[in-house]
Amino acid sequence: MTLTANILDLFDQRIYYGSIHIENGRISQIERVGNERPGVPYVLPGFVDAHVHVESSLLTPAQFARLAVVHGTVATVSDPHEIGNVLGVPGVEYMITDGNRVPFKFCFGAPSCVPATPFETAGATISVSDVRKLLGRREIGYLAEMMNFPGVLNEDPDVMAKIALARAFNKPVDGHAPGLRGDDAQRYIDAGIETDHECFTYEEALDKVQRGMNILIREGSAARNFEALHPLLTYYSDRVMFCSDDKHPDTLAEGHIDQLVVRALLKGHNVWNVLRAACLNPVMHYRLPVGLLREGDPADFIVINDMERFRVMHTVINGQVVAENGKTLIPDLRSDHPNHFNCSPIQPDSLAVLHEGGSIRVIEALDGQLITNELHVVPTVQNGHIVADLARDLLKLVVVNRYADAPPAVAFIKNFGLKQGAIASSVGHDSHNITAVGCDDASICRAINLIVAEKGGLSAVDGGEEYILPLPVAGLMTDVDGYEVATKYSQLDTFAKQDLGSSLAAPFMTLSFMALLVIPALKLSDKGLFDGSNFRFTKISMA
Repeated sequence: MTLTANILDLFDQRIYYGSIHIENGRISQIERVGNERPGVPYVLPGFVDAHVHVESSLLTPAQFARLAVVHGTVATVSDPHEIGNVLGVPGVEYMITDGNRVPFKFCFGAPSCVPATPFETAGATISVSDVRKLLGRREIGYLAEMMNFPGVLNEDPDVMAKIALARAFNKPVDGHAPGLRGDDAQRYIDAGIETDHECFTYEEALDKVQRGMNILIREGSAARNFEALHPLLTYYSDRVMFCSDDKHPDTLAEGHIDQLVVRALLKGHNVWNVLRAACLNPVMHYRLPVGLLREGDPADFIVINDMERFRVMHTVINGQVVAENGKTLIPDLRSDHPNHFNCSPIQPDSLAVLHEGGSIRVIEALDGQLITNELHVVPTVQNGHIVADLARDLLKLVVVNRYADAPPAVAFIKNFGLKQGAIASSVGHDSHNITAVGCDDASICRAINLIVAEKGGLSAVDGGEEYILPLPVAGLMTDVDGYEVATKYSQLDTFAKQDLGSSLAAPFMTLSFMALLVIPALKLSDKGLFDGSNFRFTKISMA
């Protein structure tokens, strides 16, 4: 196979007209033919998502790959800690096995924090011994995000042992330290942490990158930090990568890392700096087996029509064309359905909250962010119980242990904007218990019980209407055709916004992070309301 095109050399930062010769999936020779030729397609290395949880697409790895290649993505650095929290090491092995079925380059990590905290109920534990075994596998390329940054700062023995193992295996260590600055950030970095994808201000990112950390500019379905962080591309292009972190199927169907490339170019950034973040830096940092258009490299590249819109005409992996003119060529494969789901339906009276007097703590969800605020609010009380107040957008938030029958945890939340009904999800980072938000106890129960019946899924209810998107793989994913799932998810998302009234850009994605205790300030686990700033439980009542 021979391809003649304008070739983008990311190392020498030049474009030249030449021929690429491919044999047995590798580039055997690159010949310079002459000067750049206008109108002729351009070829460049494929895009890499430098940090993503494939499970958050609601798709199995095989289905995720089918959608990603259409947008020029040839590889991902994938943290499987979502399924790890449900199924443990067998869940990680499931992701590796399923990913190996398709022509796509998944680099999976060894989850470092399963469970994420001791303040919630997870379905499994991944121990130091488990991490050692995983890091010894060829398919495991790094130690996945070390969310327990207090454990790093306090030199927790298990935390430090996992970092030491990654060093012993000569594999990178990913970070996760929202808001960490100054001396604490330096101590976190000195412990061996090499990346962070949680910076939500430029000042925080600048502090960390100047201390030697690699910063991942994240633009997912819920957390969106591109606008705040893109200036890093001008001054620190050698230490910046693009990632999505968590991306639902509807937005994945529309675009991936290619969208960030175009946005960065529209901001006026140098094309070589942008492509360094999108293609080169992830491959070099994680030592991925991904080609970069050099002789002897795997034949991994994309063909685009121009240097402004970057529309992907072809995606090639190991010399195989896997996408062509907006159509995936990866086959639609079914997968196994491992799961861990053992709870019973609940009743509305289990969600009642007695008023103990005074004001209450309320979670304030922030659109486009994983962090939340803590509000102090005078509640609405009926018959001695605190109830939702739609006029003030104060709704009830519920987390139900999905691994065993236990009383639901209940709190109150602002900014979801629902005017009626409820939504629920078995995707609840990171332990993936059932999380629901709604206007009344009956609707919340219906939404939760729909998920219990399916042993996983996303649901929405209102009056006589109810919708469910089943997720039979660990209660997180489905092996149904990804484009079909994207359509069904879009319908569910539209119902939550237009019929129920949610004002959020991605209500289900935002809901999935309301139990993520390692992100401040206030969250809800299946065990109760949690103060993420001080890392301890707190009470709803301030009396």
